[in-house]
Parts: sequence; C-alpha cells; structure tokens
Amino acid sequence: MGSPPAPSRVERIPLSRPSQRILAFSEPLAAPRTLTAELIARLTADIVSGKFSPGSRLPTEQEMIAATGVSRTVVREAVAALRAEGLVTTRQGAGAFVAADATRQPFRLARHGLSSIAEVLNVMELRVSVETEAAGLAAARATPTARRRVSRCLAAIDRAIARAESAVDEDFAFHLAIADASMNPQFVHFLDYLGRFIIPRQSVRVTAHRGEPRRAYLAQIQSEHAAILAAIEAANPETAREAMRRHLVSSQERYRQLAAQQGSAS
Repeated sequence: MGSPPAPSRVERIPLSRPSQRILAFSEPLAAPRTLTAELIARLTADIVSGKFSPGSRLPTEQEMIAATGVSRTVVREAVAALRAEGLVTTRQGAGAFVAADATRQPFRLARHGLSSIAEVLNVMELRVSVETEAAGLAAARATPTARRRVSRCLAAIDRAIARAESAVDEDFAFHLAIADASMNPQFVHFLDYLGRFIIPRQSVRVTAHRGEPRRAYLAQIQSEHAAILAAIEAANPETAREAMRRHLVSSQERYRQLAAQQGSAS
C-alpha cells in the first residue's frame, strides 16, 4: 500500500456528493487536542447531527487522509474508537458504516474535564446518590484488608497536605478504595469512568485553593473523610452513608459559595 499524501499537498474532495454538505471532520486538524481525539470529535459531530445518516458508509481511509492530512494510524484509531462507542460498525472488505442507533449516545462526561463550577456541581449531585450507597455497603461488607486500604489512603492524603500539595490523586484513591470496599465492582467501574476530575479542585482552579485558605479547606475535607472511615471501621452502614452524604453535600455548598463569590467579583 502506498504512503499517505503529505498534508501540504492535500486536495479537498467532496465527501458527501449528493447534498454537498460541509462536514465537520473535513478540515485540517491541529493541536491542542491530539489528532486522533480531534478526528473522533468531528466524526462524532457529523454522525450525531445526521450529516452521516444511519447505515451510510463512512469515507474510506484514503478519503479521510486526503481530507484531513492525518496519517492512516490516526484514521484507524479514530474509527476503532467510534466502533467501541457503538457509533459505527465495520464490515470486512466493505468499510465502516454508521450504526443504526448511532444517535442514541452513551452516557459520558466531558473528555477533558470540567470547566466550570456549575459543571462540578452537576457531577457532585450525581456522586451523592452513588457514593452514599457505596459507603454504606463498604461499612456492611468491607474485609479487614479493604478497611486497611481505605485507612492507608486517608493517611496518604495527610502526607500530601503536609507537603503542601493539593492531594488530588490521594483524594481520588480514597474514594476509589471505599467503592472497592463495597465489594461491588460496578461502583469501582463508575468512579474509574468519572476519573480524577471528580475531585473538584482538580477541575476548577480558584484563588480560595491557594496558600492558607487551601490548607484550611483541605483540613475540613480531611475531617469529613475521617468520619467516613470511622463509620466503615465501626461497620455502621447508616452512619457511613450519612458521613459520605454530609461530605459531598458540604462540598457542593463550598463550591456554591465559590460560584457566588466569582459572580460578585465579575
């Protein structure tokens, strides 16, 4: 197979000849997102908007390469990702086709994190319903090993705070350890899916999270974490649920206050 044409010699081709619609993906790609991520986003937009109708064939690899200037590897990775998302199907020797139910999008959050306090609050409301029950199940079911893991994660947060760090990774590990202690792997899968940006200070940079205010903020969070651990160690499901709910609801309130402060300052 020949090598793909150099981007500098790209010749635009009509990829939707019947209607000559302008497709989102058929422009040259550039940073800041990786080329694969950008191509995935543009192809997804064309599919969801109906520019590629259900059952229609996607452009061939060579057509995508010519239209965008990316490599064959980027195109194949993008198509593989769309197939994993259920947006396209592939047929041996025939190419990739838009899935019949492609407009039914699977649940997902922003790939690149949460950009506003409002988005943080939305995710935190979702977390309350899930993590409250995970904490209760952890209190009821956790093995001694699982409880020790939660305790070690709490201690790791203390050490990170002592180093004047934000403890984002350690905080996420603490919540993940509680989910794991529930003995229901679906809680772990859910938090893994949400990823590190469920920790608000990872997603939204605010002045209140610097210097002395940040240390006080983290100390308050750590006291809430300690109450959750104590309930799990005491094997008290209702107390654990209440402690987790109080922690997450208190976090919501802290961020609502930050939103109000930012609004009054703007």
